[in-house]
This record gives sequence, structure tokens and C-alpha cells, in this order.
Amino acid sequence: MGNTFNRNARLEGEMRAVLAELLHHEVNDPRLAGVTVSVVRLSADRSHARIYFSVIGDDERVRQADDGFSAANPFMRRELGRIMRLRTVPSLEFHRDTSYEYGDHMERVFKKLHDDGVLSPDHREDDSEGEQA
Repeated sequence: MGNTFNRNARLEGEMRAVLAELLHHEVNDPRLAGVTVSVVRLSADRSHARIYFSVIGDDERVRQADDGFSAANPFMRRELGRIMRLRTVPSLEFHRDTSYEYGDHMERVFKKLHDDGVLSPDHREDDSEGEQA
């Protein structure tokens, strides 16, 4: 079981790099300009891959990126199989990665709580330095 996980993790990283390269140098769809591939998740049997992408913009911009990926999917799947020399190329599902927006939202919440005096400043870095001395 451990080998499967390690192999999938390695394949996910390679797939992300190949898809990012294709997206930025081979796909000429203006709807995908400025879109970044952030994470690839392979199913255990490697037949499906969920590709998470980041895009800056409003809901319309996200819709355009979704449409661009729908159009580019066959090309990207074919090139992924060719470049990586995969015997079985997984189906590709593209999803927006919302983790950056969530992290930004949480930063704003913590800042507001700090500004309102609900949270005190975080001095954990200072405490850890004192413990090491």
C-alpha cells in the first residue's frame, strides 16, 4: 500500500508540472491566460485525476477558465499521455482551488479580531526564542 501512495504522489507532482507547462506554453486559449495549476490528485487506481487550478478574478473569470479547460481537456490529456508515456491516461477533471481565497479570508478575520482587541498579538516566535537560549 505504501508503494502505491508514493507512486501516486510522484505521478501527481509530475502531472502537475507537465500540465502547468502545457497550460503556459502550448494551450493558446485566452480564457486560460493567468490560470495556474496548483494541485493534482489521482484516484487510487490512477484512472481519474482531479486538477485544481487558481485564477484571480470574479465569477465570470472562473466560468471562462472552466470553459477553457473544457475545450482544452482532450488536447491536455493526449499530450499528458504522450509526454509522460503513460499506458493508461487518467480522465481529467478540472476544479477551482479555493484554498487561497479561504486563507486570505481567514487572515482578514484574524486581523479584524486583533484590531478589535479580541485577540492579543501573537508572541509565539518570541517565546520559542527564549526557550532555545
